[in-house]
Amino acid sequence: MHKFILRRLLLMVPVLLGVIFVIFSIMWITPGDPAQILLGEAARAEDIAALRLEMGLDDPFMVQFVRFVGQVVTGDLGVSFNSRRPAFDEITDRFPTTIRLAAITVLLAIVVGIPSGILCAVKHQSIFDNITSVLGLVMLSIPNFWLGLMLILFFSVQLGVLPVSGLGTPLHWIMPMLTLGLSASGIYMRFTRSSMLEVIRQDYIRTARAKGQKESKVIFKHALKNALIPVITIVGLSFGALLGGAVLTETVFAIPGIGSFMVISIRARDFPVIQGAVLMIALMFSFINLLVDILYGFVDPRVRSQYK
Repeated sequence: MHKFILRRLLLMVPVLLGVIFVIFSIMWITPGDPAQILLGEAARAEDIAALRLEMGLDDPFMVQFVRFVGQVVTGDLGVSFNSRRPAFDEITDRFPTTIRLAAITVLLAIVVGIPSGILCAVKHQSIFDNITSVLGLVMLSIPNFWLGLMLILFFSVQLGVLPVSGLGTPLHWIMPMLTLGLSASGIYMRFTRSSMLEVIRQDYIRTARAKGQKESKVIFKHALKNALIPVITIVGLSFGALLGGAVLTETVFAIPGIGSFMVISIRARDFPVIQGAVLMIALMFSFINLLVDILYGFVDPRVRSQYK
């Protein structure tokens, strides 16, 4: 297993280099001059030229790219064009908030979605299965930004029981968590249900029941462990997607996370912050995928035997 982990860690290097090249190329061709935006429309041409020279924006593409890669290797993501603070500090000040929001959301979705999917598979074609499946489709279909606005109107404006924005108290987390967690719960429920239905129709499940084993043991020991592989996959992917995809939710609820900060940085053409934030998200996503692969070995002995 340790050789597999080491090999996957080494494979992250070309992946991160590819991410750096893509995001750097996109920033290079994006219209808009950061120096012009910082100094304003009334700035003189010579002042703009001097600021561009100071920020290194007049250098050729490859010179800027190689310089940025060298900075990343040494742990330096550059200096923010707006705040003049290190981009790494700007990102790390906000990234933990997004990680906590994503972790709480995934935990809520696991608690709600996976047990619901198991019950739907066990009670296939029952009233519970039909109602839960419809609710899951509804949760999948509702846009997050619309759901967030409706929650604000109901719980904050009409009832006045929850704060509108920010993350100062535990009450502040409820609406953002529901906004992201309901759709994720629908995804987990659908995947768990379909995976469990496929497993419980296998011959070894019928054999276990024929031997007189308890239904709970058949479901949780024999069926669930074999059905968890696709569920673990989608949980890992959704957690990684939440790290970079919670932009709308963070914007709606004014959450000081990495998503809303990236929107502000994109508008200001703050290249070091944008590139550093995307790189951090890609690095976190790569580690999550590695963790998912390791979990495969603990859940499925067939996968674990490949690494011995």
